[in-house]
Amino acid sequence: MTPRRLSKLTVVALVMALVGAGAGATALAQAPAKTGVDAALKAAYDKYKGPQEGKNADYIPALAKVDPNIYGIALVAVDGSVYTMGDIKSEVSIQSISKVFTLAKVIEEQGPDAIARTIGVDATGMRFNSIVAVEMAQKALGGPEMNSLVNPGAIATTSMVKGATRADVWNSILGFYSDFAGRPLAVNQEVFKSEADTNQRNQAIGMLMYAYGYIKANPQQATDVYTEQCSVSVNAKDLATMAATLANGGKNPVTGKQVMKVENVPRVLAVMATAGLYDDSGKWLYRTGLPGKSGVGGGIIAVSPGKFGIAVISPPLDEAGNSVRAQKAIADISNTLGGNPYAAKPR
Repeated sequence: MTPRRLSKLTVVALVMALVGAGAGATALAQAPAKTGVDAALKAAYDKYKGPQEGKNADYIPALAKVDPNIYGIALVAVDGSVYTMGDIKSEVSIQSISKVFTLAKVIEEQGPDAIARTIGVDATGMRFNSIVAVEMAQKALGGPEMNSLVNPGAIATTSMVKGATRADVWNSILGFYSDFAGRPLAVNQEVFKSEADTNQRNQAIGMLMYAYGYIKANPQQATDVYTEQCSVSVNAKDLATMAATLANGGKNPVTGKQVMKVENVPRVLAVMATAGLYDDSGKWLYRTGLPGKSGVGGGIIAVSPGKFGIAVISPPLDEAGNSVRAQKAIADISNTLGGNPYAAKPR
């Protein structure tokens, strides 16, 4: 094993140890007090409700048409308390946030080793849709250097979901997402069509992943299902509930349903922590300490293990593809509420 590889594994192990509280963290932490949450959400909302830099994603035509003024914040605590501020009714497409939950689905079905062995769990250090990263993974020592939160790994992860037909695969994915959100979710058909009409790069990535054996069969179906999962409509409360389910050891704190196994949650959180915000994942973790995931639809989710899940929707993005308002608001709220799992106080 090379020193470089050992270093990466050590980083992932440390991240998992610190975010692993999500597998039983309710015994080690608790939900924040209601008055503190209300005040933190209001302060962040008021601070960032004015004009912000950034712009809507426009490489998918339907996303360019989304109202850039949508701004909603939701926090769901592990005790099931729900706190909201701003616009929580407007829905956007989930986009890359979906990758987290398809990753969770495959881990549930096949165990964590299937992902680590087949796709990998390392940050690529490259753009989320990089083809060069696929090529470089072929030369990696000790296993593939990719993950389920970049497009090549995400399409391959989607291809691993079990089902005899496309409908079986899709219904399994959508049902799993809905269990996390605590209500039936649906696809925004306009976004799905727009994305399917313009996803030639993802189609090429799917074929390349098939050529290299990451996808075992039917790469066109894998890419199409992946495109559809990115088109699921969600509001800020949906996303916060999904994040809170991870914060609560895989049990939806609102519905009480155990959506995924407790022992599988830390694996998902570790990949979120190291690769959740595209090129700026390290910057995000440095500022917040929270496993998170963004989507070009304008949403970001973040998980404070054993405490809460939080989500903000605001479509204008920075150059890395992350919502400008969402990053700022989540960082402020989490820091106010002590959400950073790395920020231990001396005893």
